[in-house]
Amino acid sequence: MKLKILILAALLLAPAPASAWWEYGHYTVGRIAQMSARPSTVRAVRQLIARSAELDTPKCPIRNIEDAAYWPDCVRQMGERFNYSFPWHYQNVDICKPFDAAGACKDGNCVSAQIERNAKLLADKTLPVRERVMALAFLAHFVGDLHMPLHAGDKGDRGGNDFAASYGLIAGRANLHSIWDGYLAERAISTAQADAAGILAELDPGAREEMTLGTVTDWSRQGWEASREYAYGTVMADPCGPKPETRPVIREETTQRLIPVVRKQIARGGLRLARLLDDALG
Repeated sequence: MKLKILILAALLLAPAPASAWWEYGHYTVGRIAQMSARPSTVRAVRQLIARSAELDTPKCPIRNIEDAAYWPDCVRQMGERFNYSFPWHYQNVDICKPFDAAGACKDGNCVSAQIERNAKLLADKTLPVRERVMALAFLAHFVGDLHMPLHAGDKGDRGGNDFAASYGLIAGRANLHSIWDGYLAERAISTAQADAAGILAELDPGAREEMTLGTVTDWSRQGWEASREYAYGTVMADPCGPKPETRPVIREETTQRLIPVVRKQIARGGLRLARLLDDALG
């Protein structure tokens, strides 16, 4: 009984996570991309990763595509060395106004602009290998970030970080962002069929091909729509109305409805990353 009480207390005091999609989401996007890219692209990625020591980030090694996809979150612990990249992980496009990605992307400091920028850097073989390895990691990470709805749209609450919410019994400092970024993502990815292979197995070739279509702006709009419809729409009767007076709780019934949404976003992220890698390296 004492052990149960301690576990419950830990859950109630659970802090909001600092990293987007936590590690699991980014790893899975990276795996899906590797499983979906051309063999020549996979070889080129491995050749770049073999030179990742040139980044000089020994506490954040890149040994495979999964590590690369998480690296931009890992290096946040290095403070000033990489703090210039912090605004690149998201774009706060207001879900209650007409879609305007450019307005949330001053001077290219947003996730969609950095996807396009790093895809170009990765493709440029005249650059030093170190710069291309970094571009690979940023690209893999930011494509994953863009497909977490609360990195694509919000309602003036820092991507849901200022929107207190509970995930079942998990309350404390939990908020809408931490729920989608971690708890819900891990639940969705681990649901059978689990992990990258399981998510891909749910999609026929036609569905996979369709997910790769469009531009980064199109993908941004999809994430923005998902933020309004699902992230806010499942905890508010009117996503653009006032914040609920009582803390909303995402219960099991709602979680079951959201699992397919999250899995689809993860699949989109991985397949679209594969396309961008093929374009840059294939």
